[in-house]
Amino acid sequence: MPDDPVLVTRKGDYATITMNRPDRRNALSESMLTALIDAFRSVGDSDALGVGLAGEGPVCSAGHDFADVAGADHAAVRSLLRTCTELMSLMQSVPQPVVARVHGLATAAGCQLVASADLALAAESAGFAAPGGKGGWFCHTPMVPIGRSIGRKRAFELAMSGDVIDARTAAEWGLVNDVVPDAELDDAVRRLLDRVTRGSAESKAIGKQALYRQLSLGDVEAYDYAIEVMAATSQLPDAQEGIRAFLDKRPPKWRR
Repeated sequence: MPDDPVLVTRKGDYATITMNRPDRRNALSESMLTALIDAFRSVGDSDALGVGLAGEGPVCSAGHDFADVAGADHAAVRSLLRTCTELMSLMQSVPQPVVARVHGLATAAGCQLVASADLALAAESAGFAAPGGKGGWFCHTPMVPIGRSIGRKRAFELAMSGDVIDARTAAEWGLVNDVVPDAELDDAVRRLLDRVTRGSAESKAIGKQALYRQLSLGDVEAYDYAIEVMAATSQLPDAQEGIRAFLDKRPPKWRR
């Protein structure tokens, strides 16, 4: 494999961003985080319809690289965590659906990556953990998206115990969408991308941002916001084309 810490490949309408430091268990060093940010910005600005996030080697991602943290002062660690948070937010702000492809272990900030992706598929052999609970550095930032994915009681169990949960448990808890045999993981990611990229790309991009926004609001505020977005997007050319195509009983012709 090339020496780049992150590889970006394109196959048809989909791009795949691959963490490429198997010798470091795809640890999220500052250089890895920066490379991932650059990759997501590039793909986000492209005409790709969907994005897969994967890891090379036996482990998906072991989380933060402790070599960056050992002996670092308060300001340096804060800066590292802000860079990591920038990546997690960027994954949710790019217009395309992002699907995490999880094999092996995804722990700490690696598990945070999975929780921050729009969707996630896990191989049967995958495991997930926030191991800070049984160590000396609690997984505070990873638990932000993890807790929002799995709920308070399960978040406390995962964070406080530090135990690894298997892929089936992760699916039951809502951390991943589904679990498939290891040999079928790539095909399953492709099938999921096929399903979630149907329809108007413009409508879907707005829908992704609006979904994240309304999920952060109370019910009344969420409805007020959603009404305004839905009314405004009814005027988009693809919205009108979809409505006319339905009424005319013909396939729609999207702008992209």
